[in-house]
Amino acid sequence: MTSVLIRPAGSMGPSKLADILAAANAELEWLPDLYTSAEEIKLIGDMIERGWVRVAYLDGEVAGWIARKGTEIHALCLWPQMQGKGVGRALMRDAQRNAKKLGLHSYQANTRATAFYQAAGFVQVHLSDGTDNEAGLPAFRFEWTKETE
Repeated sequence: MTSVLIRPAGSMGPSKLADILAAANAELEWLPDLYTSAEEIKLIGDMIERGWVRVAYLDGEVAGWIARKGTEIHALCLWPQMQGKGVGRALMRDAQRNAKKLGLHSYQANTRATAFYQAAGFVQVHLSDGTDNEAGLPAFRFEWTKETE
């Protein structure tokens, strides 16, 4: 199996990462369209500029990305065809490597993501009814704490 290489997004433009987000979201039939493509590119560009984004490469091609500010993961996106190839796991391990704790939100309907986060050691700590997010969908709050060595 080819190893996944992870690097800071650096000067990478946001368009490629927005394409990944759009493809991933298109697989989620239940997810409403919240932003235009231009708005997504702007949001991702802002996260890149702030140094929050790390990008995963598989066989030299961009395979996915993660956005993390401090202890909060704001996004984890993969090309749909990259799921199940260790890319998400590599991005998550990279985020966990130097963290003592992490948190994130995930929609309840995203059962694949729920299983992924639980396998990565995250624990569900809250379930909202959706009134606290833009999509209006029930969402889990997950948290991870590094085990003491």
